Amino acid sequence: MSGSVTEIGGLRAYATGSSDSSLSLLLASDVLGYETPNLRKLADKVAAAGFYVVVPDFFHGDPYVPGSEMPVSVWKEAHRPEKGVEDAKQVIAALRSSRGMSAVGAAGFCWGGKVVVELAKSDVIQAAVLLHPSQVTVDDIKDVKKPIAVLGAEIDKFSPPELLRQFEQVLSTKPEVEGYVKIFGGVAHGWTTKYKDEDEASVRNAEEARQNMLDWFIKFVN
Repeated sequence: MSGSVTEIGGLRAYATGSSDSSLSLLLASDVLGYETPNLRKLADKVAAAGFYVVVPDFFHGDPYVPGSEMPVSVWKEAHRPEKGVEDAKQVIAALRSSRGMSAVGAAGFCWGGKVVVELAKSDVIQAAVLLHPSQVTVDDIKDVKKPIAVLGAEIDKFSPPELLRQFEQVLSTKPEVEGYVKIFGGVAHGWTTKYKDEDEASVRNAEEARQNMLDWFIKFVN
């Protein structure tokens, strides 16, 4: 990892890239939290394109631990996306005020997708990317005001292809908002950060999604 953990807007965050950049990206993690190695690796790669990238700890040191005694449903009730939205706004405000960022984009993975779609309903960010999002509804997409890309999986009970196609239909009726939906065939929910390095096909799909995300931010966060 080329970044480091710092504090931004009252939250601990993994930060990577040049702090001299005026362009920043916020990555909102899935339930496993901001320490996920592949998420930090993705942040480093995106930062290499010239962005200052932050991955905040929206769970305040309490990510979900698979196999723990706490059911994920109970954990989710204690870590609602609404609180994540409030925290994200604090981080973004700090990026603009104390770090001089002139434009901010946001990407959300699974749980983080709900946080980011809420941000995209306002002028807080310049562009959004949702990657295998959960809890995102058709009504959410209807209310989006900023350019948005949705990268989904063919195998995903949280955002199945049928729902993703509804998102696509909604976006097609909103000419004032640039956006698209892409469904990756043969991959499952979480593929962008849960791949194993020795699985070449999984790595390729994750890299393709990363490039799609980066292209979107290069286009709109400037």
